[in-house]
Amino acid sequence: VQLQAFGGGLVQAGGSLRLSCAASGRSFSVYTAAWFRRAPGKERELVASVSSRGDIIYYVDSVKGRFTVSRDNAKHTVYLQMNSLKPEDTAVYYCAARRLGTSAYGYWGQGTQVTVSS
Repeated sequence: VQLQAFGGGLVQAGGSLRLSCAASGRSFSVYTAAWFRRAPGKERELVASVSSRGDIIYYVDSVKGRFTVSRDNAKHTVYLQMNSLKPEDTAVYYCAARRLGTSAYGYWGQGTQVTVSS
């Protein structure tokens, strides 16, 4: 599967952005999808993930209540709605996917820059 992320940009603190990740290739519905981010000088961090059917969702504590991950398997797309953005959310965001039964995210999209100004 190939992934393409888009939707990043520059936003003021308190604002919102929605990232999208479009998947090509077959059987996207059998992949767990996730959003990672890498901030300057920091390690890559798992932000949110959603199971293949959308029924199991994970968020890192720092985004709980502000970010929402979702997917539309019919459109082969995963979304990350980001509200109440903070300067510390500034990072390059990556979408990723892993097949059912595997533990490693083996498929990655290109990053999209999110910059939150104070």
